[in-house]
Amino acid sequence: FFFSLQNIIATMIAKFYFLLSVAVSSASAFVPSTPPAFVPSTTLMMGAESEVSFGDLDGSEIRVGIIKTRWNKENVDNLVAGAKKALAECNVTDANVFETEVPGAYELPFAARLLALSGTVDAIICTGVLIKGETMHFEYICDAVSKGIMNIGLQTSVPCIFGVLTCLDEDQV
Repeated sequence: FFFSLQNIIATMIAKFYFLLSVAVSSASAFVPSTPPAFVPSTTLMMGAESEVSFGDLDGSEIRVGIIKTRWNKENVDNLVAGAKKALAECNVTDANVFETEVPGAYELPFAARLLALSGTVDAIICTGVLIKGETMHFEYICDAVSKGIMNIGLQTSVPCIFGVLTCLDEDQV
């Protein structure tokens, strides 16, 4: 019994060292072989009164998908207009902005996933407005939507912007 237990432990240790060597040798696969394409033109200052500037951004080659909700249409349309204005300031052309809508905020992560996997956009902006009511529905939807949008960005490596206002009342919107 002791001999077989000793063999089992020795085998486990050998397998562990083998897996460790494979992991260490393949770790270099995660190191980029070329420098990043975007290098900020100005130095970022860290401090309470500092200003962050990235210089002139050229988004003329960037394709952006905007997904908006049908609920709270007027407020959501204002968010989309602001997003489009910011994109235009970064030289993203109107032809490179794709816009679609979903019934409500709960559907945003699914639509973002489909759009990200389509390969037709470089980034996604999810917009919507959630206003708290009398029940816990608000908390459940906010949690599901925020985690869902974050997970789409992590799983697909397509940046997914959380442009959903989560407000306690109409005045906060």
